[in-house]
Order: sequence, then structure tokens, then C-alpha cells
Amino acid sequence: MSQVARQIVRELHDEPHLEGRRITVQFIKTQVEDRGLSPRTVADRHDIDIADVYRALAYYHDHPEEMRAVEADREAAIEEHAHLTTDPDDVRN
Repeated sequence: MSQVARQIVRELHDEPHLEGRRITVQFIKTQVEDRGLSPRTVADRHDIDIADVYRALAYYHDHPEEMRAVEADREAAIEEHAHLTTDPDDVRN
């Protein structure tokens, strides 16, 4: 566990993430709220302080418009680059 309190910044990604790490607010929210992992488990798996997990979750819920925009940008990028991915069924045929 890190024991270093990290701020939420936008220096490495074009979306909010933990300072000095490539762990995004969206990723932490997905792990805890969508996948059902405990904040302690997420902290331990990624060598961050549990306070960082809660800080990211608070940021997510305190900035709903920003986080909706992040998700919309992510979905647009997926659609834009969909032609570059290979579906397993396409490979088999």
C-alpha cells in the first residue's frame, strides 16, 4: 500500500486520474461500483492508498458532467477505431 495521498489531475491522460499514476477515476469507479470490488481490494491490487480510491470515487460523483463527457469521448474513440479491431469470428472464417 502506497501511503502517499494523490491528487486527481489530468497530466498523463485526457481524463482525470491519480497524480503520478495512470489509474483513472473512471477505472476506479468501474472496479468498485460496476464490478463490485471493495475499495480495499482495488487499493491493494494497484498499490495505492485506500484514501485514493475514495478520493477518486468522490471526484467521479462530484463532477458528473465531466465524467459523462469522458465516457462519451471514450465511446466515440471506440467507434472511430472499430475498423482497426478484429472480431474473433472474422479470424475463424
